[in-house]
Amino acid sequence: MASRTTGLSPARVFLGYLAWWVMWGVDQVFLLLYLGYDLKTAVTDAVVTQVILAMAGYTINTSMRSYRPSAKNAFYVFAWGLGLTAISVYLQRETLVRLIDSEEYQNFFNQSVMVRAAFGWLMILLVAVLTWTWVYVNEKRDSEQRRNEAIKLARETELASLRQQLQPHFLFNSLNSINALVMTQPEQARRMVQQLSDFLRGTIRKDDQTFVTLDDELRHLQLYLDIEKVRFGHRLHTEIHCDEQLRDLKLPALILQPVVENAIKFGLYDTTGEITIVLAATTVGNMLELRVTNPFDEATASRTGTGFGLAAVQRRLDLLFNRKDLLLTERKNGTFTTTLRVPQSA
Repeated sequence: MASRTTGLSPARVFLGYLAWWVMWGVDQVFLLLYLGYDLKTAVTDAVVTQVILAMAGYTINTSMRSYRPSAKNAFYVFAWGLGLTAISVYLQRETLVRLIDSEEYQNFFNQSVMVRAAFGWLMILLVAVLTWTWVYVNEKRDSEQRRNEAIKLARETELASLRQQLQPHFLFNSLNSINALVMTQPEQARRMVQQLSDFLRGTIRKDDQTFVTLDDELRHLQLYLDIEKVRFGHRLHTEIHCDEQLRDLKLPALILQPVVENAIKFGLYDTTGEITIVLAATTVGNMLELRVTNPFDEATASRTGTGFGLAAVQRRLDLLFNRKDLLLTERKNGTFTTTLRVPQSA
């Protein structure tokens, strides 16, 4: 009986199927004893009847596993059930008449043929209906599993694509800066190459990680900031405020770098002065809240837009947590604030 649909082992399914027919065999023995037949006759009749019906049930179960439940197949099952019933009654008669040499019993068998046929047909149809149900449930389960696996694969592919799209922009800027420093400040250029190597090595190492600790993410972010400070020199200042007890909290890997890159873009591009970017980590309920603030120029915003980075971060959070309220931005009094909220597991 279709064991893979129920999650049971073949041995358990076989024992359950055997117990089903043994139960009916015992009932048949008591019925024949009640009708006045001796124990040997009752046991012989019950064993032969139930063994043949069990074989018929197994036959229809096996034949139905490859058929999808449908109206067309329902007629096939109905007809196949009638055919198996006729074969079963015939085999019972041929076997029992030879095993039980009694004219009285033969008359009893002939009188009970219709009852035996009706009982056998009902038992065979019951097995068919159960098999049909198991096949249908199994197909639905497999279809749902394939759909979930496809959705998961699509999500993972999109997440990987979003992470990869964030790197080339930063890499091109860094290489351009290194190129500019090679002739004028070779020592700075060498240092920036080493920092860029450390940053990319850390990025590759995190590619297979969905979540990391805040401490790991901040260390990786510092590599990025070190490179940017070489590019912008004294113009870029950063402050990171994070209590020690928060550093073991989890967040998506490489989620902070595009947020801080966006802050640098809005704060430093098209300006010549010094700026300070502040990253503050707190908890609000079951959320790790990361707030990044930077100076903001309304005139610059109209030309640069909101940037791909924050849109990618929003999409990643949506895919990971199925929520659209985890990334908030606010422009107020010349300051741009990006708030990132990461749910923590209970």
